[in-house]
Amino acid sequence: MTTNSRNEASKPLHRIILNLLRNHPAGLGEYELLKALQQAEVAGFPPGLLSEPLLLFQMHFRLFHQLYQLRDQLWEQQAGHLEISPLNICLQIYQPGHKGLMQHDPLHDYYLDINHLENTTEADVQTQLQTFWVKFYAGEQRFAALAVLGLKEPIDYAAIRYRYRQLAAKHHPDRGGDTQCLQKINQAMDTLEKYYR
Repeated sequence: MTTNSRNEASKPLHRIILNLLRNHPAGLGEYELLKALQQAEVAGFPPGLLSEPLLLFQMHFRLFHQLYQLRDQLWEQQAGHLEISPLNICLQIYQPGHKGLMQHDPLHDYYLDINHLENTTEADVQTQLQTFWVKFYAGEQRFAALAVLGLKEPIDYAAIRYRYRQLAAKHHPDRGGDTQCLQKINQAMDTLEKYYR
C-alpha cells in the first residue's frame, strides 16, 4: 500500500468520494468511481475484477448509500448539489430552490435503507440480473413491437393491452383474419408485456 493510498483509505468514505468528484468537474461514471475506490484501497471496495455479482452489488450499494447521504448533507449545508446516476455522478454548484423542484426519488429511500445491503443474498442478485436482462432485450425490441400494433411512445400498458385486443379480434382466423398476422401481433404483445408489465 502506498503512502497516498494509506492516506486516502484512512479518510471517511464520503470525503474520499467528494475529493474524487471535485477533481473531476465533468463527473465520473459509477464504474470509474468504483475503480478509484478500489485503487485507494478503501474498506468495502476490495481490489480485483468487478465480476462477482454479490460483491459487485455490495460495492454498488455502499457507493450509492454514501452518495445519497452526501447529497443530503450538501443540501443541508447549502454547499452543493450532487447529480446521481450510474452513467455520471457530478458535483454541481448549490442553487437555492432547486431541491424543492426535485420530485420524490424512490432510489434515495432504497439506498438509505441499509437493510437492503444486509439482507440481499446471492440468489436475490441473480434474480435481479435475470429480470434486468429480460427487460433489456425486450427494450431493444419494443419499438418494433409497438410498430406492429401501430403504437408509439409514450404509452402505458393499459393502452397497449386495449390495442392488442382490438387487433387480435380483427385478425383472428375464426373471424376471417390472417393466422400469420395474428402470430406477429401475439409475438409483439409478448415482447411488450416483458417491458411494460
